Amino acid sequence: MRIRSLAAVSCAVSTALLTAACGSSSSSSAATGGASGGTRTLTVWMMDGDLSTQATNAINTAFEKATGARVKVQIQEWANINTRISTALAQDNPPDVLEIGNTDVPLFAATGALADITAQRSDLSAGQTWLPGLVGPATVDGKVFAAPLFAGNRAVIYNKTVWAKAGITAPPASFAEFTQDLNKIKANDTAPGFSAMNLPGRYWYAALQFVWDAGGQLATKDAGGKWTGQLESPAAQQGLTAWKSFQNTYSSVASRNTDNKTPDQAAMFAQGKTATLVDTSINTILKDNPSLQGRLGTFAFPSVATAGATQPVFLGGSDLAVAAKSPNQQLAQAYLKAATSQTVQTSAIVGTDHWTPVSTQLLDSTQSLLPPTSAAFFDAAKNSVGTPATPGWATIESDLSINQFFADIATGRKSVAQAAKDFDAHLDQALNAAS
Repeated sequence: MRIRSLAAVSCAVSTALLTAACGSSSSSSAATGGASGGTRTLTVWMMDGDLSTQATNAINTAFEKATGARVKVQIQEWANINTRISTALAQDNPPDVLEIGNTDVPLFAATGALADITAQRSDLSAGQTWLPGLVGPATVDGKVFAAPLFAGNRAVIYNKTVWAKAGITAPPASFAEFTQDLNKIKANDTAPGFSAMNLPGRYWYAALQFVWDAGGQLATKDAGGKWTGQLESPAAQQGLTAWKSFQNTYSSVASRNTDNKTPDQAAMFAQGKTATLVDTSINTILKDNPSLQGRLGTFAFPSVATAGATQPVFLGGSDLAVAAKSPNQQLAQAYLKAATSQTVQTSAIVGTDHWTPVSTQLLDSTQSLLPPTSAAFFDAAKNSVGTPATPGWATIESDLSINQFFADIATGRKSVAQAAKDFDAHLDQALNAAS
């Protein structure tokens, strides 16, 4: 799932760093010798707008120092990227390494176009525990086809001034406290058009957290390789019911059939139309209303099921994959190792670009490098879940059926049970179509 719209997921105010253009970065260092590659050149596809030039150069420098090889980075535009990746991987001279959206990896792994790096995982991770939301979708039938590069996720953002007027001076430590706080805000501000929280019905990223939190899953795969939708399971039904109750209670009636962009919830927050939301960054809010600087707080969404815990989150982000037809397999793996190394992740991925790093260890060790409002995003990322690792998942995202599913529940057009039954049938078909 691409998250270029999540710019500054974990950064509070360093917008310039996060929006720096990647440019057509390439290295022409005079490489001599090197254990792996001599003066060979590795071609790497990176996506426009994800990593800053500084971060890309940090990966290149680490790779060149380790191998003595050169790097040629080719920046790719987003339009029709999956088609262009498919075409490139089918050629006899594909790019050696490609940045791919984490949930898109199964599309290319299924065709045999990506190298299986399962045997190299231990060396690449170097003792780190990669975030499940990044490596999960890249793991198909137990084999790993890409290494994580960076992630972005969601947390609760709130207006501390509005909360304080309702007598709330600290973020909630549990779901029960969260609902109590929202009740106070509702009672304190009854102005037309204001909601204690904006949680759009079509905003499936946030809604899924309730399903996972209750122990439910989107789908499971049996020993024969068949995927089956699991939203009719008791656990998923419990999570969906809890989500509907929460959404209907604290978000406006109008929000039940909308997503987070129409209307734009960050703009609504900036205009004072809501006191709380679930989003990827405070930067867009501050851009719309700079006067809110210093008045915003963040926290990971509390678990409904377990006191003191947080809900599992969906991680969007990028992985790095090696083309199966690349003649430079060892060099390509060395590039993945450089990008996922603790040094590069700390200094560049987090320190420069403020993205969420690739491992649980790095979430702890790099948190001090970020503004206080970014801590919640790192806390939330420690508990992540991936989408089904199958090419068919792309259908679910592209046809917007998952958005419609949650909107049907939020609006009451369908009961939780009926909506789940209908969507499970669609999952059964879509997830197995390309298997």
